Amino acid sequence: MDKERKNHVPHCLILPYPAQGHMNPMIQFSKRLIQKQVKITLITVTSLWKTISNKNLSSIEVESISDGYDEGGLSAAETLEVYKETFWRVGSESLSELLHKLSTSENPPNCVIFDAFLPWALDVAKSFGLLGVAFFTQSCSVNSIYFQSHEKVIELPLSKSEYLLPGLPKLAPRDLPSFLYKYGSYPGYFDIVVNQFYNIGKADWVLANSIYELENEVVDWLVKIWPLKTIGPSIPSMILDKRLKEDKEYGINLSDPNTEYCIKWLNDKPKGSVVYVSFGSMAGLSEDQTHELAYGLKDSDTFYLWVVRDCDQSNLPKGFEKTSQKGLIVTWSPQLLVLTHEAVGCFVTHCGWNSTLEALSIGVPLIAMPLWTDQVTNAKLIADVWKIGVRAVADEKEIVRSGTIRDCIKEIIETEKGSEIKKSALKWKDLAKSSFDEGGRSDKNIEEFVNALAQF
Repeated sequence: MDKERKNHVPHCLILPYPAQGHMNPMIQFSKRLIQKQVKITLITVTSLWKTISNKNLSSIEVESISDGYDEGGLSAAETLEVYKETFWRVGSESLSELLHKLSTSENPPNCVIFDAFLPWALDVAKSFGLLGVAFFTQSCSVNSIYFQSHEKVIELPLSKSEYLLPGLPKLAPRDLPSFLYKYGSYPGYFDIVVNQFYNIGKADWVLANSIYELENEVVDWLVKIWPLKTIGPSIPSMILDKRLKEDKEYGINLSDPNTEYCIKWLNDKPKGSVVYVSFGSMAGLSEDQTHELAYGLKDSDTFYLWVVRDCDQSNLPKGFEKTSQKGLIVTWSPQLLVLTHEAVGCFVTHCGWNSTLEALSIGVPLIAMPLWTDQVTNAKLIADVWKIGVRAVADEKEIVRSGTIRDCIKEIIETEKGSEIKKSALKWKDLAKSSFDEGGRSDKNIEEFVNALAQF
């Protein structure tokens, strides 16, 4: 490396998979790197960048690459499989063009931190002689399961009655991610999650948005295979260590979060009395499931704040909003502000990894209602390993009935078991904060990574 470049601050390109739940943790991690004097350029996909309403990224520079569908992204492609094939090809080409352009800039990049869903970015980074760093936006437990599918340790379709995998509790087939348990259900996504490992041996670092103490056994196992470091929870600093005073929320939102409306409604509710319900930005509930959830909330006779996306509003029972005196239904919410509000007593969640880490870091008990993908495995860990929630169990038609939902809410809010779960949630909240605080494990791991960048 020439001497001139030594004087420059390290410069990382950050490339997330184009979805809100993948962008936000990588943007949060970027803020930590900026705090440690690293220059950051976020690489977005043109099609997604056009749809983002608030782009509050302050000192993060942004460049775009193409996924081959600049107007419409995934929704413009015939199928996910076609989208993936196009994006992998066109993305590689346009990332290479961008790296050519940036190589002659005043401070050329020396590192590409890419979402592990996009392993081709590692091949591109290496072809330019740059550091290549994989970033996992899902739990280490789930990534370990996908890795063992990739290595054919877990044979598909599943045939065993239980699975004993390194560092994990005993898992029934139904506890494995849905792409494995329902083999063939989403071939495009299956392909993405399993093939994220085809070249991981070339990665200089593997960073995981997780907390070591949360998954220590599986992390200890993975560390023997990859240069892995946990750097999570990758959520705004004001929830955790409060070292970044401006860092109160994520950098992007794909919808208007109705902030004032939600918080005003929560302000006059008693402490711990509100059930917050949200299933994330990706998947919606069926009409049957929406009806069961509606009546379960109503029958629980508690206050509730329920996020029903615009595209799912038609699934609500006719006239339900008018008859439900204790509820507020919104199309999107400022989730972090809601979860930190003292009126919230529990969170009915799909168990997406970001929502799980947020609730755990804030100390809010969960009612786990997983829909698909990694959520089913997260739900198992939430209820049986970390003991920060209860599982709302679906029936043979895969619907969680209203009585089950009502009973879960009452269990968290009214019973002795609920009190134990709250205590456990507060224990993990303290652990999350101390891991991220100065001198904590995640903080030290980030420091070590930044020092290595500066040497490169």
